[in-house]
Formats: sequence, structure tokens, C-alpha cells
Amino acid sequence: MSGSAIQVEGLSKRYWLDQRPRERYVALRDVLAGAAKGFARRLSGRGGSATRDEFWALRDLSFEIPRGEAVAVVGRNGAGKSTLLKILSRIVEPTAGRARIRGRVASLLEVGTGFHPELTGRENIYLNGAILGMRRAEIRRKFDDIVAFAEVERFLDTPVKRYSSGMYVRLAFAVAAFLEPEILVVDEVLAVGDATFQKKCLGKMGEVTAADGRTVLFVSHNMSAVTQLCRKAIWLKGGRLQAVGDAATIVRDYLAHDAEQVAERTWDWPSDGPRQAPGDDRVRLLAGREYQDAELSGVIDINRPMEIEVEFQVLRPVRDLIAGCTFTNSLGTCLFNRCDWKPNQLGPGRYRKRLLIPAQVFAEDRVSVLIQLVFYDPDVGSVLQPDILHFETVDSDAESPVRGHFKGVWPGVLRLGLPWADAERIPDPAVP
Repeated sequence: MSGSAIQVEGLSKRYWLDQRPRERYVALRDVLAGAAKGFARRLSGRGGSATRDEFWALRDLSFEIPRGEAVAVVGRNGAGKSTLLKILSRIVEPTAGRARIRGRVASLLEVGTGFHPELTGRENIYLNGAILGMRRAEIRRKFDDIVAFAEVERFLDTPVKRYSSGMYVRLAFAVAAFLEPEILVVDEVLAVGDATFQKKCLGKMGEVTAADGRTVLFVSHNMSAVTQLCRKAIWLKGGRLQAVGDAATIVRDYLAHDAEQVAERTWDWPSDGPRQAPGDDRVRLLAGREYQDAELSGVIDINRPMEIEVEFQVLRPVRDLIAGCTFTNSLGTCLFNRCDWKPNQLGPGRYRKRLLIPAQVFAEDRVSVLIQLVFYDPDVGSVLQPDILHFETVDSDAESPVRGHFKGVWPGVLRLGLPWADAERIPDPAVP
């Protein structure tokens, strides 16, 4: 046990779903009236159980994370990943069970975690260090490294409420990583950063585990990042522990059994409910779809072309808006990324963009598609990475132009139909 950074035993978390209409203001008379009504219902035998329903976000989790390891937590939306991290970060209390944490914890669960919006970047660095129990001299020693990593020198004395989401999360990650917590907890929040920043963060997280012996708990839908950073993974399904083990194996099993085929994903706008379109005050992502032969399909024949459709709402005039798709296989390996680099200057309205993919690109596998909307300048734009599309790729033609008559296992992550020239006879130098 002495080598464990985190030890979880029988951990459960229950939430109550209140079916009664919620009022914005509740006066004392409302409380007394509600109590009287409840008493009357109990006397009449009707009771009040119909007004509440329970939801178990986590149920009986038990696992152990050794010191100095980077461990991923994977699972579909609603699997309980964020709830687990909040319990481990002491943000919420479990309903049952316990989690033992050995070491100082720094959490990055959402943009601006632990930041006071009215304080400047400089003041928030010192505030976060104090929260972690560090002395002013210790924070000062790390200060220049934090600022250099976050790349916010010009805005250091600006209140963070004026930061873009990219600047916010860069500074928040730098503070969490450089102020030397024994345990670093990172949720999907890194998805709002640009690709260069994400690579930088992954490198830093790998560095703190390998060189400093610190523990990293990492939640991401980017399976490539998971397998790149982590050797072990925890798979949650419906709030329960599905499996713990080697990261590559867990990712493969998760994508094969839990990451369902999703040929279309849509969001509502305007809406403030759980299906609200992801985005900000400039652009909202409304839909992602995959087509083959003009039909939505979760199974793609590699011998025929397909297309990805991205639908979005522009809320105010924007410039340099880029749409992009990243394709990842079942092992979490990035197959390729394709962005539309043409400068797009768009007025308010609803738009659709399509990415055409020719035949004979994919190998037979399960492919995930991550959809992005991003701006050229990472300081003013954020990458939107919602839940992704999934499809199976199959080779329906046993004698396709790519495979021919070959019946064996085809290696490689792609199966490109690149043409060979016909054999050309050349003179034999040994023959006079």
C-alpha cells in the first residue's frame, strides 16, 4: 500500500433527480407550505416518492494507482469519469466507499479551475500556489517557467476574466504542472487548446511522471493521446468499473465494445439543455455526419468514396474559421488530419462544409472522427472537440483493386490505392 498514490475502495456516488419544478426564489412561507403538503400526502397514503428519483453516477469502484504512473480514465459520456475526478479532487463527497489520496493534488477539470476572474494572471499564480500549500519563495522560483510555458507574458497583469479560453487553460495547466503537486488530475479541458499546446501539455505530463515520479490521472476522448501518455487505463461503463489494465489493450476493447457506431451526432441551438450545441459567442457546432452513397452509414466500404459533413451556426461575423477532422484507429493511432485552410470570412447564419474522402484510403478497422472548429490565432479561438463519430471500415470486394487475390492479413494503418507502373524490362548488364 505504501507505493500507492490513489486507493479507491467501494466508491459510489448517488445524485437525486428532483422531478418537481424548481423555483428561482423560495420564501419561508413556501418552505412551510411545502412541508404541510408533504405531510398531507403522507397522511393520505400517496407519499412523495414520485417526486424524486435516484441516479448512481458511480457504483462500487475499487482500484489502486501506484505512485509515478500516468493512468487514463476512458468511457462514454455519462460513464462517471468526471464524477470520479471530482471525488478524487475533494470537490464532491462520495455517497459510499472511500478514496485515499497520498500527496498534494492539483486538478484541471474545467477552464479556469481555481482562478478568480477579477484577479490578474500574476495574482492567480500566487493564489493557486498558496492553495496548494506552497510558500511565496517556492512560487517565485517557478514563476518564470509557468509564464514561459503558458505564453501569456503580455497579459500577465490583465484580469483573467478577459482571457480567451485558450489563454485561460494554458495558464491553468502551467500552474498545475509547475507548482509540483504529487498528483496531477486532468480532464478533457485540454481539448479547448490548439494542437501545438496539446502536444506541449502531453510532453509535460510525460516528463513529470518519468523524471519527477509524479502521478497523472488523465481523462480524454482522444485515444491517441491516451496511448501516447499512459501505460495503464481504467475503463468505466455506466458508472461501474469495466476493466483496468494495459492502456493499449483497454483502448482497443473500449473502442470495440463500448464506442458504438455513430454516423450522425447533432446538437440543439438555441438551447441551454444537455444537448446544447458546443461553442462560444462566435460559432456553434450543430452536427457531424458521415455518408457513403448519399446515405448515413456507420459501416464504410473502403472501396467506395465517403464524406464527412460538418454543420455549424455562425452567431456574429468571423474570419479565418477553419473546419477540420482527425481520424483515429482502434489503437488510438492518428491516421491523418484534414483541415480546410482556406480563409473563411462568414456572416451570421447556418453553414455546412463537406470533406470528400476517396476510395481506398482506410484499412479494415474501427475509425473515430474528431470534428474541430478552430481559428488561425490560438489566442482568440478555441478548438471544439465534442464527442466523436465512429464507423467500421470493411473491404467488401475480395478482389478489389487494392487487395487483388491476396488473402492474408494486410499490415498497416492505411490501405492506400497508390498505383504501380507496369513492369519495365531493362537491359541485363551481364549480357553483351
